[in-house]
Amino acid sequence: MSTRTLIFLLFSFFIESQVVAQQPIDSATKNSIAIDEVRLIKDHQQKQIDSLVKIQLEEQLRNAVGDQSKTRALEQKLRDIAVNDSIRNIAQAAEIKKLKDHAKGYPVVLNHDTLFNIYTRTGSFNASERASGITKKIINLYQDAFYSPDSLKLKSSADNFDIIYKNQEVIMSVSNLDGLWFGKTNAKLAAEYLSRINNTVQQERESHSLLNWAKRIGLVILILVLLIVMVRLINWIFRQSGKYISIRSQRIKAGFKLGAVKAIPAKDLELIFLRINSAIRILVTLVLIYLSLPLLFSVFPETESWANTLLNWILGPLRVAMNGIVNYLPNLFTILIIWMIFKFALKGIRYFFNEVKRSNIQISGFHPEWSVPTFNILRFILYAFMLVVIFPYLPGSGSAAFQGVSVFLGVLISLGSSSAITNIVAGLVITYMRPFRIGDRVKIGELTGDIIEKTMLVTRIRTIKNEDVTVPNSMVLSSSTVNYSSQAETIGLIIHYQVTLGYDVPWKTAYELLISAALKTEFIMTEPRPFVLQTTLNDFYVSYQINAYTKHANKQAVIYSSLLEHIQDELNTAGIELLSPSYNIIRKE
Repeated sequence: MSTRTLIFLLFSFFIESQVVAQQPIDSATKNSIAIDEVRLIKDHQQKQIDSLVKIQLEEQLRNAVGDQSKTRALEQKLRDIAVNDSIRNIAQAAEIKKLKDHAKGYPVVLNHDTLFNIYTRTGSFNASERASGITKKIINLYQDAFYSPDSLKLKSSADNFDIIYKNQEVIMSVSNLDGLWFGKTNAKLAAEYLSRINNTVQQERESHSLLNWAKRIGLVILILVLLIVMVRLINWIFRQSGKYISIRSQRIKAGFKLGAVKAIPAKDLELIFLRINSAIRILVTLVLIYLSLPLLFSVFPETESWANTLLNWILGPLRVAMNGIVNYLPNLFTILIIWMIFKFALKGIRYFFNEVKRSNIQISGFHPEWSVPTFNILRFILYAFMLVVIFPYLPGSGSAAFQGVSVFLGVLISLGSSSAITNIVAGLVITYMRPFRIGDRVKIGELTGDIIEKTMLVTRIRTIKNEDVTVPNSMVLSSSTVNYSSQAETIGLIIHYQVTLGYDVPWKTAYELLISAALKTEFIMTEPRPFVLQTTLNDFYVSYQINAYTKHANKQAVIYSSLLEHIQDELNTAGIELLSPSYNIIRKE
């Protein structure tokens, strides 16, 4: 290469770099990306200049054989160029990486089909303007009635490559910056663009031909016919299933039972299953029609994007739900492990308290009847603690909405359960006070009867008239409680009744007659022996109280009735009238 040629090339590169650099520098304050692009172009141009200089120096080096000083100087220059070239390559790669982090690609589109993206500017056109201009020109190629693929060619212009149609219209240009962006030579990148444009235009022209339109219409008719057939088939299948449900329901006369409880009658059960059958039929039909719409839209290129939209409306939420389920699996396994730990801990505690209840394990000061309520309290505490441990692993537990609902429910429970909490606390106190047990005959306030149930909230009593009365635990705790059964089985309950006799009846006779009547009474114990107490000495009669022991506290009404019968019999046999004498004095004036 001659010196004149080298100077000419250097001058042409200098003039081109000044023209290219002038426009981005004016807008440098507006767009930093444009400055980086200009810097890349300058680096690439400098690299080409260095390449030309390197060729010139190598030619001079070959001609300087025998001149060692000149040879060393030329070799040093070549090494400097190589070092500068390496440094420039590293800086160039960093600049391209920086641009890729922030640059936006603008698609070149034909009939909703993206051919490629434009990321860089050329001259005064930015990436968006380039993509828009190229798109318009490719659409013109597609609409050209006499389009010829062979007329689309490449033309080299300095370092740029132009894609030209019929040697007249420039479809697009591939500059140095484009090649640097994709890490390819301009020629290779331009050839790829040319092939992609040519193939896409031909495919789109073929797909929109009259023959293809006729095929698409026929395909649409076929899809509609198949859809009608499938809908009729679905209706027939569900009609048969409805008949089967009706036949089976007529045979089932018992209906649906939960244990011994008849939850749903047979007639209502048939209606429920028929409604479910109808709902499933409608759902399947709607899903089939909805899924056929994307198939219909995908037949025509103009509506092909609608098919993806419809599918995404279904597949999008399903995909999100499936991803949510998969991502939640670690938390779910954590919850299962926590639940299993508490479950086995509760089994161990239950076994321990069952043994305490059976008196197989005895704890000083701890009564066996405390075992069940104590276990219930511990179970409640453990479940509450388990809920606290599990709460952070629940889906959405960290969201403000979830926390707001939790606070709202807590406020509702605290405001609406004040009386319930009072009864629960009273129930706990009653449990550990042990004032009565199930089956005991008690008197609470003015109410007398047998304890039939104790819960955390209420105590239920059955009176001697078989009336079931529910008493809140707070009322039980605040009232006096008389337990007739607590000592009946050990030392016996004392049945007592007061009889008044006149002074003419010797008290010893009265004692014998009353004790004899008590001993003849059913359910009265002979040992300890019944006894009589004189309670009052009135003006005209004496009050005697017969006391007798019994182990049957729940049969007091029968015992009292029998005792009174025998008292009357004994006194009548002895010729003693059961009355309380009284005297009236009438003065004569």
